Amino acid sequence: MLFMPKEVKFFDLFDKQAENLLEGAQLFNKIINTPDISRDNVDKMHAIEHRGDEINHNILNMLNESFITPFDREDIFSLAQNMDNIIDGIYMITNRFYLYKIFTPAEESKKLASIIENSAKAVCKVVNFLRSNKNMKDTLKQCVEINRLENMADEIRDEAISRILNDENANPILVIKQKELFEEAENVTDMCEHVANVVESIIVKNN
Repeated sequence: MLFMPKEVKFFDLFDKQAENLLEGAQLFNKIINTPDISRDNVDKMHAIEHRGDEINHNILNMLNESFITPFDREDIFSLAQNMDNIIDGIYMITNRFYLYKIFTPAEESKKLASIIENSAKAVCKVVNFLRSNKNMKDTLKQCVEINRLENMADEIRDEAISRILNDENANPILVIKQKELFEEAENVTDMCEHVANVVESIIVKNN
């Protein structure tokens, strides 16, 4: 084992947070691709976001109370914050769709929602792999996959924004709303990439 067994509670909380953000990503993908952008689904997402805040709070409390940590305190803090940021971002986008009354999402939004779910699945894997150095190659492979998905999201965002800005018949207010939603969805994949970068840093420092 790479890390001390008595610090397993950190990994339990990391896994719990990863599972929580994946639940949010899956719900978001379902909401956007069904689509079912309702108050009820926004409330469900809010509950997931609130649970993520509680898990993050528990991680930070444990960090403050622990003399020995499984890896650098700065990396624990960064990993916890970036994972929390992912679900915060997903909740924000879900709420914006509802507030902006975008009940028929653009095809690009549907593609971005699917990428977010796939990115969250990869985040779950890299976080779970932190328990041991036995899966280092698989961990790095998933980090590369997260980077690839983020690049895909970049391209879809750019193409979507170009499309709506060059549509002379488009409603200007709708263009502003859609542009923001495209950008914020891509930002969530950036947050997933931040998690991958932290994990890669941890692997380098501990091998």
